[in-house]
Amino acid sequence: MKPTKLTAALLMGALGLATWFAGVRAQDASIEAQPGPDYADRSQRMIEEGRQIFRFDTFGDEAFWGDMLQLHKAIAGASNGGVGPGLSPKAALAAGLKVDVDALPKALQHQLRAGKVDLNDPAVTVALIKLNAVVGIKGFFDTSGALKSMGVQCAICHSTVDNSLAFGIGHRLDGWAARDLNIGLIVSLAPNLKPYTDLLGVDEATLKKVLNSWGPGRFDAILDKDGKAFRPDGGSAATLIPPAFGLAGVNLHTWTGFGSVPYWNAYVAVTEMHGKGTFFDARLNDPVQYPLAVKNGTFDVRDTPDLVTAKLPALHAYQLSLRAPKPPRGSFDEVAAARGRTLFSGKAQCASCHVPPLFTEPGNNLHSPGEIGIDAFQADRSPTHMYRTAPLAGLWTHQKPGFYHDGRFTSLGAVVEHYNTVKTLGLSEQEKADLVEYLKSL
Repeated sequence: MKPTKLTAALLMGALGLATWFAGVRAQDASIEAQPGPDYADRSQRMIEEGRQIFRFDTFGDEAFWGDMLQLHKAIAGASNGGVGPGLSPKAALAAGLKVDVDALPKALQHQLRAGKVDLNDPAVTVALIKLNAVVGIKGFFDTSGALKSMGVQCAICHSTVDNSLAFGIGHRLDGWAARDLNIGLIVSLAPNLKPYTDLLGVDEATLKKVLNSWGPGRFDAILDKDGKAFRPDGGSAATLIPPAFGLAGVNLHTWTGFGSVPYWNAYVAVTEMHGKGTFFDARLNDPVQYPLAVKNGTFDVRDTPDLVTAKLPALHAYQLSLRAPKPPRGSFDEVAAARGRTLFSGKAQCASCHVPPLFTEPGNNLHSPGEIGIDAFQADRSPTHMYRTAPLAGLWTHQKPGFYHDGRFTSLGAVVEHYNTVKTLGLSEQEKADLVEYLKSL
């Protein structure tokens, strides 16, 4: 049979399509054969960049801590070009500052082990700052070697050390909550507190009363927005510093779920560390709930140059890479913890909110104060008016000075007893003890 014109056209079209598909396959093969970007290397480089930012970047905040507050002068002391008695290494360690042993020359490490360094001399503190050895603090020095300014870094609140050389001196542990750090005490040493008194609209005596009410491991990141320094019962409104590890997959960060991890990086870098950058949150433009944020314009900050925004991706990547540390062997009863694990997912109902392995809810991890049986004071300082389900992994690292946002429960046993009462769980004493051992094992 002779092919018709239509059949011939269809055959030609089919041949054309076959040729086109063959070309596409060849192109795909060519693309596959070419070396593509090494995503693992790129990701690792971003994490390493984020670690540098987390540990060493001040975002230009030395303009506040050094140039304005002149905190470096109080650290150096009059004998080292500053003012007052100065801050000795012994006093700095007592205030919770840490020293990175890996930044110290071997000779100095040996001298410290041998007790041949005068830890009562502020000049030694200045020398440690010059070595970039004081965790979370960056010194700026003039040509003569004198400390002329200083800034702070993310690591000051969210790192500690392993005490491998001495208490407060060791290898860095990034992401750990700095529960020894007395931020209020350190800030109160500044010779010029006027920038803070102007910001808060109070006199210096009132400011120092507030700062000294915080105590170790606490900071009030909302005080400069709402001006609420104390709870209705007279206690400090400051909250415990949370850990910055184990956050991969976790939706909202901090006790009341203000925002995500990068939200808080921008919030803290710009409005708390006083770095130079951009931060915006229209929720804070509320003269009733946040009168100081409105008065000072801290709901919409746009500095030039912006030293923060471009660093947020790498900083976020590094923080998400920080896994919660496993508890040391022997720190909990393994048999009891195994029983506690069954209770956690069953009778005790813990896993209904603290969903393993995130140990918080996948999704919107917020609850009303009534749901968890506590007052609404801190929740109502947040735009959410709620509390976040805190991730539990690594709980053993931050048992001091207590649990929940304000440390109201002094032990894990007290936390378990609270929920046993609020939820009428009917746990026996043995079951409560087993549950505590499981929590210690996370």
